[in-house]
Amino acid sequence: MSIINSPHYISVIRSGLPCSAVAGVWFAGGETQVKPPPFEYERPTSLAEAIEALASHPGDARILAGGQSLVPLMNFRVLRPSLLVDVNRLAELDFIRAQGAGLRIGALTRHHTLETAPPVAERFPALAEAMGHVAHLAVRNRGTLGGSLAHADPAAELPMLALLLDAEIAARGPAGERRISAGDFFLGPLTNALADDEIITEIALPALPSRTGSAFAEVALRHGDFAVVAAAATVSLAAGGTVAEARLAVTGIGETPLRLGSAEAALAGERRTPELLAAASEQACNTVQPVSDLRASADYRRHLVGVLSGRVLVAAWDRAAAAAA
Repeated sequence: MSIINSPHYISVIRSGLPCSAVAGVWFAGGETQVKPPPFEYERPTSLAEAIEALASHPGDARILAGGQSLVPLMNFRVLRPSLLVDVNRLAELDFIRAQGAGLRIGALTRHHTLETAPPVAERFPALAEAMGHVAHLAVRNRGTLGGSLAHADPAAELPMLALLLDAEIAARGPAGERRISAGDFFLGPLTNALADDEIITEIALPALPSRTGSAFAEVALRHGDFAVVAAAATVSLAAGGTVAEARLAVTGIGETPLRLGSAEAALAGERRTPELLAAASEQACNTVQPVSDLRASADYRRHLVGVLSGRVLVAAWDRAAAAAA
């Protein structure tokens, strides 16, 4: 599902310009209306009702969960859905459950819950750390995991964490349930692999290997702003202290979050040295092709990829060593 295929719109909306200035860019004749056009509203009490409502307006209905991204797009009249399907009564989508050493997390789970829930901090600490960088507390109290993934913002933290942690996204529609890997889910700016009549129900995070550490780091113009660049890593150590597996992901540099496979491969089987970490960071820089926008140049973003990759790899390695001790 595509929300809007306009990277330039994304750049403008993050610029911090007054609403009237942004609206003047996008509405003919300098019109500065920012309230949404008329729409129908349904508030189902079951998942089956929600799916039926989506199917009743093919391609022209939107899910309302936290509304922290959807409502501004509607107020700017970038989106004009004929129907909003409010899923906030669907308690069946609000849960955190253990699955072995992994987790299943309902799509309606709020950002602040991810930030503070002990099972998340214990099993996936980088995810909990990242949530403290998402906007501000008022937004985190409303925004949802499923909503953030479906919105697929190319600078958002949760899509990158889903990619890093090999998440599997469950979606349900009239034809039943299907499960989509995070690597196949994010197709472009604000564009995902959902069909118009599908809704995310849960996200499964497989267990990380033992002796694993993880870390997250972000640079933004102000705390709570969209990331200029963010990075996250996991490092899993073998019994002898070499790297059994390393994962490195970045966001804010292009149309989707990225896993940096060449940097990950450079670490596999190696022991920690300053030279190794420097080489991995350099490989990360060489892999990416950042974009320039109103907030940062491509060269500055490439520099940040190297710096933040080094930071999260060092922190993740330190935590892995502590877990192995």
